Amino acid sequence: FITQTVLYLQDDGDLLTQLKDQDASVIATDKYKDRVSMAENSSLLIAAATLKDEKTFTCMVVAGADISEYPVKLLIHKAPTGVEITALATELEIGKPTQLGQCSTSDANPAASITWFKNKKPLVADGKGIIISSKVKVDEVTGLTTTSSILQYTAEKGDTAALFTCGALNTLSSPVSFTVTYPTERISLHVISKGPLMEGANVTLKCKADGNPPPTSFNFHILGKVVKVENSDSYTVTDVTRESTGEYKCSIIDNAKMEDSKNITINCKSLFIYRYLDQWFKLLIIFVHSFQDNGKLDSRPTFDKLTYSDSGKYEVVVTMGPLIKKASFELVVEGVPVIRRVAKRRGEDGQHKVLTCEAEGSPKPTVAWSVNGTSADESPYVNGKITHKLTIVPTVNLTVVCTVSNELGQDTRTINVSTLFEEVRMDKQDSSDEGDTTKLVVGVIVGLLLATVVVGLAYWLYMKKSKQGSWKTGEKEDGSTEESKKLEEKIEEKLEENSQKVEV
Repeated sequence: FITQTVLYLQDDGDLLTQLKDQDASVIATDKYKDRVSMAENSSLLIAAATLKDEKTFTCMVVAGADISEYPVKLLIHKAPTGVEITALATELEIGKPTQLGQCSTSDANPAASITWFKNKKPLVADGKGIIISSKVKVDEVTGLTTTSSILQYTAEKGDTAALFTCGALNTLSSPVSFTVTYPTERISLHVISKGPLMEGANVTLKCKADGNPPPTSFNFHILGKVVKVENSDSYTVTDVTRESTGEYKCSIIDNAKMEDSKNITINCKSLFIYRYLDQWFKLLIIFVHSFQDNGKLDSRPTFDKLTYSDSGKYEVVVTMGPLIKKASFELVVEGVPVIRRVAKRRGEDGQHKVLTCEAEGSPKPTVAWSVNGTSADESPYVNGKITHKLTIVPTVNLTVVCTVSNELGQDTRTINVSTLFEEVRMDKQDSSDEGDTTKLVVGVIVGLLLATVVVGLAYWLYMKKSKQGSWKTGEKEDGSTEESKKLEEKIEEKLEENSQKVEV
């Protein structure tokens, strides 16, 4: 039977002991006195473990005369505190082994293993293009280790945008990238020009090299003439002519064999002219061949002010006796779109409204409304003009915006649109106002007629009194009659005058 169980630290003394059916008692007097205990299953528990606890512990069981020992090696693990890359290279040169940097991680136990990555893929040392060397340093006080790893790397052209990292356990460093330098292996000549290569235009030659950093100085070979350009990769040939047609080259100054060439043809048979609307200009006619002084130009088109309808193909004919020579060009008139008119009207059924937006511009403008609608209708695009109609059913008062745009710009115009219910109410109100106005006019007319009657009656009484006076003075009856007629004429004139006022 078991008489007791003793747990002890080898070479350093006993820790605790436990007799059968009794609680364990601590017998350690050193640093383990307050840190050791025994679990119900007789396991040894050590609190606040440190690297100094990384030792061999032995459990000794005594059963009568039998004694059994069970040694256990205790290992203490600690993750590294961080990973970083230092001592970075300034640049990497293709084909040349270069120390890319040093990756370090500290305060680990056991010593951490470092892995290098390129674009998140592990780098494996091959002793040629990838060489990795590592070392471990132990802190004498804490016993923790610091691991450092140096990567020597031979760059390739594809490493220009590569991201390098290093990691230990589950910790990664911040990514780093490098400038990869390599010599120029090929150059290319590019011709930059707006539109076709025509007489009178400027032609820019651009020499591109695939090296990094690229060359900064070049030789441009212009029809047998060498032009040296420094701190630039471009050269512009101005005011080219038919004689400018030929082979053009560019090369690196310090390596004439590194060159590229282009054959350039200056075209003068066709002329494309692009002008904005309302600009004043004169057409320049370019002839393919030279003619004698007596060459005759049949007609020459001129424009005081361009319109979109002027776009089209033009032809000039030069005659010299039986010889005839023709040259043509295409004229394209372009302009920022402009809205000429926006309008609204009620639909024939009175249940909707139709909005209209008329615009001009070239290239063909695109028409857009700020509201949704149905039955969108667009007229054919003719001479730069376009009309767009939209059917809507407004439920509230709206401010609708029409926008027209093309690659040159845009224009907007707004229009206020009221609900159909609001218009019906306003129509009723207008009818009521018209009725009130009619009543007022009728009242005025009646008042004027009454005034006319009163005036007529007053003239009649006056006439009667005048006749009686003539009898008293012995005047002839004929004279009185003539005076009466005059008074009647005055009354009629007055009545007619009042009648005209009533009509007004």
